Amino acid sequence: MLSLTQVEQFTRKHLRHNVIVNLTDGGFFGVALGFASFGTILPLFVDTMTDSATLIGLVPAIHAAGWLLPQLFTASHTSRLRRYKRTVLLNTIHERLPFLGFAIVALLLPKIGPQAGLALTFLLLTWQGLGGGFTANAWTSMISKIIPPEYRGTFFGTQAAVANLFISLSAVGAGYLLDWYETPLNFVYCFLLAVLFFTISWFALALTREPTDYEKVIDEKPAPFWQGAAKILRGNPNFRWFLAARFLSQFATMGFSFYIIYALRRFHADAVVLGYLTATLTIAQTAANVGMGWLGDRVGHRAMLILGAAAAMLSSLLAWFAPSLGWFFPIFVLAALANVSIWTNGMTMSTTFSSESERPFYIGLAQTLTAPATILAPLIGGWMADTQGFELTFGISALLSLVMWLILWLIVKDPHPNTVTT
Repeated sequence: MLSLTQVEQFTRKHLRHNVIVNLTDGGFFGVALGFASFGTILPLFVDTMTDSATLIGLVPAIHAAGWLLPQLFTASHTSRLRRYKRTVLLNTIHERLPFLGFAIVALLLPKIGPQAGLALTFLLLTWQGLGGGFTANAWTSMISKIIPPEYRGTFFGTQAAVANLFISLSAVGAGYLLDWYETPLNFVYCFLLAVLFFTISWFALALTREPTDYEKVIDEKPAPFWQGAAKILRGNPNFRWFLAARFLSQFATMGFSFYIIYALRRFHADAVVLGYLTATLTIAQTAANVGMGWLGDRVGHRAMLILGAAAAMLSSLLAWFAPSLGWFFPIFVLAALANVSIWTNGMTMSTTFSSESERPFYIGLAQTLTAPATILAPLIGGWMADTQGFELTFGISALLSLVMWLILWLIVKDPHPNTVTT
């Protein structure tokens, strides 16, 4: 048995502490997101200023693209850090502070009007998304460093589950706030509560214990990030197909962004029902994150991605043919399975293709090369919804989910054998 490095000894010694404080971070982060969800609250806020499905669909897309896009460009800098924590704490401020801006915009909306409100809202969404993106590579690298690989999928899944559990609770509260107070004051209260819990989350994250890696070999004159990225893409065809599936996943799930608006417009769902639909999504994601993260560590994260592609296809098909509002509860459950597989299992799998020295490049490639699809997919989906109806968007999503499923089933392989046994 190989002896542990000093970093590995430190991480195992402080594993319990780091799990607790990072689960706490995830929990309070989840409470905040429940009051300012990119899937419900923020799209509903934008819906008060415009009828355009395209603009409404851009809300989660900007968040996702901003989170994904910078990660490859930060990979070279991140790979040279001996400690990631300081970078994480400074950068994550920029993904939390914009929610105070949303509250201010909502408060001033009666005076500045919908056009100015829309412009400011999308500027804040861009700032928030990029703030998350400049944090993400360092944060993923830090978690991959302080959590042993045989527990990494379980941790990512459990943290996401804790976050989603609290999202579900605060989402119901947000639904009642939207119902009790007049617009835009109801959104002001939601966004201010989000700021409060994001702040608590930041202090929990700051308690992380991360060792300094003095054994890490750092090149004095590193090659430009694109050279390292190009070398990986040329030399690892399995990773290339994994990237293709991740890129396609954004189109396979593009209909998800419009479920809430479709339920509102087609079936006249009220704010309380929309809150319960959000809770259904997040409760399902809570259970799925724990189960799929744990199973991914044991049977392979590729298997979970295959399951998620099938769930995405079925969710879109049900939304396409849904005859009543009640159908949206199983539709959201299936969407939850798909989201978990793409984000939790996909993120975990991207950390398993290499050693720590190259890991930031693999993480960056897996995220940044997916970013264009996160913008194009809702634009295309929104255009189809505006011109041909939401049903076409759902139908195309189902078809592309099938293509994604075939790539994962027939071509992509697990990067390495599973090491965890029961």
